Amino acid sequence: MFMRLQALLVKAEVTYGTDPVPTGAANAILAQNVKISPMKGSDVKRDYDRPYFSAAPTIPVGLHMSISFEIELKGNGAAGTALAFGPLLRACKWAQVLVASTSVTYTPHSGTQESCTIYWYLDGQLYKLVGVRGTFTYKLNALGIPVLAFEMTGLWAAPSTVAIPTVTLGTQLSQIPQVASSANTPTFTYGGTALILRSFEFNAGAEVKPRFLVGKEEIIITNAEESIKFTIETPPLATFNPIAVAAAASTAAMVLVHGTGAGKICTLNMPAVQIARPEGFDDQDGIVEMALTGMPLPVAAAGNDQASLVFT
Repeated sequence: MFMRLQALLVKAEVTYGTDPVPTGAANAILAQNVKISPMKGSDVKRDYDRPYFSAAPTIPVGLHMSISFEIELKGNGAAGTALAFGPLLRACKWAQVLVASTSVTYTPHSGTQESCTIYWYLDGQLYKLVGVRGTFTYKLNALGIPVLAFEMTGLWAAPSTVAIPTVTLGTQLSQIPQVASSANTPTFTYGGTALILRSFEFNAGAEVKPRFLVGKEEIIITNAEESIKFTIETPPLATFNPIAVAAAASTAAMVLVHGTGAGKICTLNMPAVQIARPEGFDDQDGIVEMALTGMPLPVAAAGNDQASLVFT
């Protein structure tokens, strides 16, 4: 078996845990760094008495699967059209809103949980996850390709012998990703102040729990606490004073725009970010840098507006 021979398919479920049968022609995902745990769960020991010393046999229970992978963060070149990875974000409790020819917006929500089915093919073997839900992290590093890193959990099924299907990747492959740079990442601001950025992570922070009861088996999201961490070139205190901001427990809007050109722009909006206490400084090329963390907080009384990913 060859590790390079892989394919990943994802399709939204209409009914939880019911396989919608994703196909290589319509549901292929351009993924990288795929890792799978094919048989997670626990073991119940048959701890009966016996007239000798020995190990006791066990029974596997609560079986489920997890899979992690990264996808390139980019649009598909056509503003307002659905993105191939949309079903993944929706299965992470982020709602999708399309405005034809204009934008695709994803925002966290606290309502009905959507789910998806994932097929992962590995050189003649199929690992199938149904009832999948999960969480993701937006990662951006200077001179690197920004990615969305997904950690997804689904109900367990035994692997089977199935040939890898022919996949159609379309614009996922033809649209060249833009590396993070001054030209391609034109905006990173906090409270309207432009900051010089080395790295950035936004963690959707969904808490994913397998819940196995008699009569019901489900992967559920029980909570979500978004967080960010980022490293900047330390500016003068008169420009940006993170110590004063942290001491005041104040909030301000943070905006990160990556990509240029119609259908290729991704904007992460966070209207009220609270910066946590700074822990120190780093020396990079003799320049002082600072690693910071923070929390995107909701603004509206109804919540669910602490962050949005907008593709235009």
